[in-house]
Amino acid sequence: MALVEAAGITKRFGPTIALDDAGIAIEPGATHALVGRNGAGKSTLVAVLTGLLRPDAGTVRFGGEPAPALADRDGWRRTVACVYQKSTIIPALSVAENLFLNRQADHGPIRWGALRRRAGALLEEYGVRVDPAAMAGDLGVEARQLVEIARALSHGSRFIILDEPTARLDGAAIDRLFDRMRSLAAAGVTMLFISHHLKEIFEVCDTVTVFRDARHILTAPVGSVDHASVVAAMTGSDTGPAAVAARGFTSSADPVLRLSGLRLAGAYDDISVELRPGEIVGVTGSGSSGKVSLAETVGGLRKADAGSIEVAGRVVRPGVPAALKAGIGLVPEDRHREGLVPLLSVAENATLPLTDRLGPAGTALPARRTALAEEMIRRFDIHTSSPAAPVGSLSGGNAQKVVLARGLSTDPRVLVLINPTAGVDVRSKESLLGAVRAAADTGTAVLMVSDELDDLRHCDRVLVMFHGRITASLPGGWDDQQVVAAIEGVSS
Repeated sequence: MALVEAAGITKRFGPTIALDDAGIAIEPGATHALVGRNGAGKSTLVAVLTGLLRPDAGTVRFGGEPAPALADRDGWRRTVACVYQKSTIIPALSVAENLFLNRQADHGPIRWGALRRRAGALLEEYGVRVDPAAMAGDLGVEARQLVEIARALSHGSRFIILDEPTARLDGAAIDRLFDRMRSLAAAGVTMLFISHHLKEIFEVCDTVTVFRDARHILTAPVGSVDHASVVAAMTGSDTGPAAVAARGFTSSADPVLRLSGLRLAGAYDDISVELRPGEIVGVTGSGSSGKVSLAETVGGLRKADAGSIEVAGRVVRPGVPAALKAGIGLVPEDRHREGLVPLLSVAENATLPLTDRLGPAGTALPARRTALAEEMIRRFDIHTSSPAAPVGSLSGGNAQKVVLARGLSTDPRVLVLINPTAGVDVRSKESLLGAVRAAADTGTAVLMVSDELDDLRHCDRVLVMFHGRITASLPGGWDDQQVVAAIEGVSS
């Protein structure tokens, strides 16, 4: 009998189907891998298995018994533990306090000496060499992760979910984590291991399950499948496009964007890339690859620790104002938080960088703003009742068009896009990508970070990042399996 069984799980978020009659069965003592491309449904399944989401249909059972009620948080903690990619350790508390948060004392005042002794015993039990009295904020990434594993297991659960646990670890730390996992498995702990790196799956797991497009596709013993068959299950190679027609971009012009030796601790290292006028370069990789941080650095939202960014031969100083002045336009990842001012109108949002063009001495004349906004609305096919309408009244696709219109409003030499079609409908995607290609046709160099293969098909070449470095450069004509295999860190 399976220790963990989720069957027929369906979960919708409005019109989006996050899980479609999906499921998983995990045997006692197994180390079971769950893999799939971004958007496959992995995170939603984790939320269901940990009691954070109620499925619209389907059942979850642990040891043959129904899952606890959602309100029974103690019951869930005793049943399943999860260590997330983003640390939940509280830096301002000690290791001991983190281990027994809200459990420092059964009754009466906290006895700090006893608490540290309890913490020391727990850490020793799981082979974690950390001082219980140390401040959690002073620990390295590996030590924090091991403390989280010990805390998760201290609630009594023998089933633990490890969500991208290697994302921020170096090679030696990953080896130590895998040794720890093998020790836990030998002690009877059951694990669900989620990773974008197939090499790790084959190294440490017994069984692999593949999700694709919100559905269960494959479950098999690791020894019975190879990398190619797992990638094929992830991509749906039998039904997906076999290859991409190259755009045929060629240019002898000098590079307009040059990245030299860029490094940002914990995100990416030694990134050197050149883009020529009119070239569209895609960047992809797993969520932990560093691709978004790289794009945000080029767009001025982050400051690199080392290296340089040049536009048309001139070094660009850090910061958004300097990036704008150098001729870099940006479409950020989160249009709601970073891309739009919701209380302002469509016209005001679209023309934010153009104050100097809207009137004398920085004064924005309403008539000029409206005329310019109307031109942008026509050019980018923005569906709105008027330029004066609140930008918050627009659909997701039209709101994203406003962000793109603003990014292109200054006629930038370089346009940086981060997941530009996320959360928009098919027609809006076509319109957005058409506008990007039109900008490239006029000489704008485009750096487009995306998780979507359909976005990347518009690129002249695709760079794949893995653990903060560029590990592959694919010219036009790639197929899905090549890209996904590179993202997963294996040869196609």
